[in-house]
Amino acid sequence: MSMKNFFREKHNMTTPYIGWWLVVCAVMVFFMAVIGAATRLTESGLSMVEWRPLTGFFPPFSEGEWLRVFDLYKASPEFQKINTWMSLADFKSIFWWEFIHRLWGRLIGIVFFVPLCWFFIKKSLTKRQFFVFLGLLFLGGFQGFIGWFMVQSGLNDVPSVDPYRLTLHLGFAVFLFGLLFWVGWRQFKTERHFKKKNESFYFLSYIPVFCIFMTILSGAFVAGNDAGLIYNTFPLMGGHIVPDDYLFLDPVWQNFFQHPATVQFNHRVLAVLTVLITLAVNLRLYVLCRERMWPVSQICLFVCAAVLLQFFLGILTLLLHVPVFLGALHQAMALVLFALSLRVVFELKLKPVMRRS
Repeated sequence: MSMKNFFREKHNMTTPYIGWWLVVCAVMVFFMAVIGAATRLTESGLSMVEWRPLTGFFPPFSEGEWLRVFDLYKASPEFQKINTWMSLADFKSIFWWEFIHRLWGRLIGIVFFVPLCWFFIKKSLTKRQFFVFLGLLFLGGFQGFIGWFMVQSGLNDVPSVDPYRLTLHLGFAVFLFGLLFWVGWRQFKTERHFKKKNESFYFLSYIPVFCIFMTILSGAFVAGNDAGLIYNTFPLMGGHIVPDDYLFLDPVWQNFFQHPATVQFNHRVLAVLTVLITLAVNLRLYVLCRERMWPVSQICLFVCAAVLLQFFLGILTLLLHVPVFLGALHQAMALVLFALSLRVVFELKLKPVMRRS
């Protein structure tokens, strides 16, 4: 049987039901990242020392199973060096965050895989769509592996997650989040909706996306080094613009990834630059697009509001010594800002839609 018999003929039509499926998956990744932030902030990430990707859907139900899981945790460096005071009840409070985080990841896999099989069986996919979605499925599975790779780093002699692996985990999640949205939005459009050539100002829209992504990565290094728990003042750090211990470690390059004071200062600088660049670019795009491309101009205003709100949340989170709710909200807003900026790029690829009268 020819391979093409498994796919629908490629023709110029939208597939909104497939688009909504991908958007739902992107939203689930969003909540996965927020749950991950709460897991990190409650120091729950190392509570599950087993990796059971296929059999870990259910939590312990019996007292004996709880004791077994607790005994595994007792053998971990985190318990032996930091949490020796914990009772079973205390352990349960951190176990649930990590369990929900892993369970939500499995649910994302199911929500993606089952509809993909259905669309394939119903011959609702073109060959190109199928292989794109298969690639997304692989990336999702790889993200799960990165998560475990990150957890493993904290199950050794030093009971702390490696900041490089944490940054890789969050960065890949943001990339996957954006990719799902992009491919999902693409299903609502056909080739006739896209321009053959883009205006020169189209490339401006990439700059905020890049800046926001890099600032998110720097925020991951802040989380990985617990850098938000020092210098809880703004705009000064210890009475200075640049902290006295900015370049404390030797060799110098390690400061930018492993020294809390340096990492926090760099995140502040990146955040300020990102705010200024994002405002400048989006206000410029608003002026250029408000007559010919009204959807773009509206989204640009949302981006401006979102970046200011995110900056305010970042400062508030720092001043209040990173409470769990604000820390998770700060990460959630970063993803919202990233998605809005990505939407500007997407809309600029489309043919102009005139302002509504």
